[in-house]
Amino acid sequence: MRKTILLFSLLLLFAACNSNKKAAQDGGDDIAGQAVGPAFNADSAYLFCKTQCDFGPRVMNSDAHKQCGEWIVGKFKQYGLEVIEQRVTLNGYDGTPLKSMNIIASYRPELSERILLCAHWDTRPWADNDPDSANWRKPVVGANDGASGIAVMLELARLLAADTAKLNVGVDFVCFDAEDWGVPRWSDATDNGDSWALGAQHWSSNPHKQGYKARFGILLDMVGGQGAQFWREGMSMQYAPDIVKRVWAAAKTVGFGGYFIDQDGGYVTDDHIPVNEKAKIPTIDIIPYYPDCQTSSFGPTWHTVNDTMENIDKATLGAVGQTVVQVLYSEK
Repeated sequence: MRKTILLFSLLLLFAACNSNKKAAQDGGDDIAGQAVGPAFNADSAYLFCKTQCDFGPRVMNSDAHKQCGEWIVGKFKQYGLEVIEQRVTLNGYDGTPLKSMNIIASYRPELSERILLCAHWDTRPWADNDPDSANWRKPVVGANDGASGIAVMLELARLLAADTAKLNVGVDFVCFDAEDWGVPRWSDATDNGDSWALGAQHWSSNPHKQGYKARFGILLDMVGGQGAQFWREGMSMQYAPDIVKRVWAAAKTVGFGGYFIDQDGGYVTDDHIPVNEKAKIPTIDIIPYYPDCQTSSFGPTWHTVNDTMENIDKATLGAVGQTVVQVLYSEK
């Protein structure tokens, strides 16, 4: 299953948390200190999130999916970014042809030194983690799981376009499609993990530009939920521990250390896996972890019909957005 948490024993977890907490304190000092960059506008990000949801569930092959994709492309172009639409038909776990479009928007495309920011923009066709099994075949609006990450990236693009103090690195915003067509819990199909993150798998093997490289990448997944906290994700620590440390240090610098917890959460199968393994770009996942939530460790609305704007928190969007601003403007 996509986004699977592997829990450790309490003893091992306690030891790992203490060890990694010290490692995080020892690392990331180059980004700590003074806050830099423009103020992230959480109200603007919230409106970007709402606009996506107003299209309805952005389920693959739907009119809402097509219309929202066109809107995302238009917004990035409005901010002067170079946009590439990577269109491809991918096969879902059940053989359904999925008309997919990865959207790549590039700030300062002329620069060779680049940072990758990414999120997925499609939504789950089935609310198969809903407490009421009668909802399991209903589509998910995806205010948090889908729209929130794209909303933060659009606001970042707006800020970069408006800032006269240009970054010395390029930024590529990659909106992955076909992320959430993974095997549903009511299906008899075998779920080996490959049915998720289809757009990221395709882009990682077929980047928008031949030989594309980036210093590092940050995946934004479910970054607007109420009560969200972001623990250090296990695969991120395996592939790119230095980037995790830098991002968590940046959060402390801009006053959002309470959102970015110096503890290990779990191991998550998400879009950052193929980016690390196939594209060979060290990429981390900023994703929430709710250790005490009975519905899901990803929070009470994950893959339910309640993943709506009513459960989006501007403060969470702002914490994540300002942290990424700090990371970008600390690059030399």
